[in-house]
Amino acid sequence: MLVLGIDPGIAITGYGLIESHNRTDYECIDYGVITTKTGLSDAERLKVLYAALTDLIARHEPETSAVEKLFFQKNVKTAIAVGQARGVAMLALAQAHLPVHEYTPNEIKQTVSGYGNAGKKQVQLMVQTLLHLDEVPKPDDAADALAVAICHIHHQSFNSLVSQAQNS
Repeated sequence: MLVLGIDPGIAITGYGLIESHNRTDYECIDYGVITTKTGLSDAERLKVLYAALTDLIARHEPETSAVEKLFFQKNVKTAIAVGQARGVAMLALAQAHLPVHEYTPNEIKQTVSGYGNAGKKQVQLMVQTLLHLDEVPKPDDAADALAVAICHIHHQSFNSLVSQAQNS
């Protein structure tokens, strides 16, 4: 199963694609960021983000997706911009008929590092370790998107095991 993880933002949106064979056997296929220019209006930035995401989805044809939930922002302007980017990402995923799963930052940190309040560096090192990468994925937004995808793989595996147990 090919999973697309997304860490949304209006200036920088991280993405990570992971091929999952099972809960402990997966590989990194691609990762990176989509950036938008600061001089553009919010509407134009969202249009750029949407076009880049639809292109990414068409190119890789993931089977499912996971997006980081907007949990809390001290800056209202930032929260609104991230929320708009999340909405555009979810629209692109839904229009491609992809299942969309959402996880909070604490759920992602807990799943990837075993500690819900783990720091960015700790999560990045675990992403590197779990995906057998030579170095920590850069920039941070790409590493975060890979963590979102890893979180989804683990949650899907757990949910499948629970379902199997209930059907036995």
